[in-house]
Amino acid sequence: MDVIILQILNGLDKGSAYALIALGLTLIFGTLGVVNFAHGALFMLGAFCAVTLNRLLTLSFTTVDETRTDFLGNPAKVETPYVEAWFGPEVGGWMIEWSVPLAILFAIPIMAIIGLVMERGLIKHFYKRPHADQILVTFGLAIVLQEIIKFYYGANPIPTPAPDAFKGSFDFGVLLGFDPLTIMYPYWRLVYFLFAMVVIGAVFAFLQFTTFGMVVRAGMADRETVGLLGINIDRRFTIMFAIAAIVAGLAGVMYTPILSPNYHMGMDFLVLSFVVVVVGGMGSLPGAVLSGFLLGILQSFASMPQVIAVLPGINQIIIYLVAIVILLTRPRGLMGRKGVMEE
Repeated sequence: MDVIILQILNGLDKGSAYALIALGLTLIFGTLGVVNFAHGALFMLGAFCAVTLNRLLTLSFTTVDETRTDFLGNPAKVETPYVEAWFGPEVGGWMIEWSVPLAILFAIPIMAIIGLVMERGLIKHFYKRPHADQILVTFGLAIVLQEIIKFYYGANPIPTPAPDAFKGSFDFGVLLGFDPLTIMYPYWRLVYFLFAMVVIGAVFAFLQFTTFGMVVRAGMADRETVGLLGINIDRRFTIMFAIAAIVAGLAGVMYTPILSPNYHMGMDFLVLSFVVVVVGGMGSLPGAVLSGFLLGILQSFASMPQVIAVLPGINQIIIYLVAIVILLTRPRGLMGRKGVMEE
């Protein structure tokens, strides 16, 4: 039982990332009808927002401390971060330590601007083009973005630690009545899961309970009729693209302590996230979230040593096998809507 619980927990954090990326993908496809292969790059850009803020906060200047000497007996040179000089050692040190959560505030406007520029500058010209054209142009954009990141940040992963308060592991064994230390799970992975739940809940609440969201949902169902009512649905869909970019960016920001950011992390998650969208059903927001968590947990169980010993490499292909079975038995996916992607 303890092994089963641990694998479920392991699947939840990866499933959270899948669900957040797939949610943004489905938002874009459901509103604009665009298959956005650059969405994984938005996840990567969010992660590098966290890296950038951490580097900005750790910018420092050199001072000479006459009270200390180096190994040669000369006065020691001390690197002092600017934020510690401006706000004091305690506040400045706190800002550096909590750079990842603070990057949420840093990433929201940046990702919104990137989303707006991407939609207005490029993707709007492909609304009425075949999906193959949309895939080619957005995939090319993703490659350009990752090469830009590679040029400025290098090819190696960049460690971005979580705050000290969330380092270590939570003892689920004691909580569930097992022996101590039987089910240990990192605090930050729990934080990421809870964060994903808040973001997903906020998106659904926004679409369900606000006037803006209701109009967007009506436009997703019948764009022409909403336009005939005098509503500028295109502007609202552009805002939804920016919101989808923000969701992907925030997913990347909070994932940095789990996986050190690198220039190809967007591509790594993109393909799997598209499989999640297809399994959940193209255009179905609940389906994207549900399949994200289910496939994350399934991949976690497939990664167990006992399973790999019997079926080597199964953890690498299990998601694709599930997708094949789902599409053969239910072509629209688990919760797909009739008519979506059907000619």
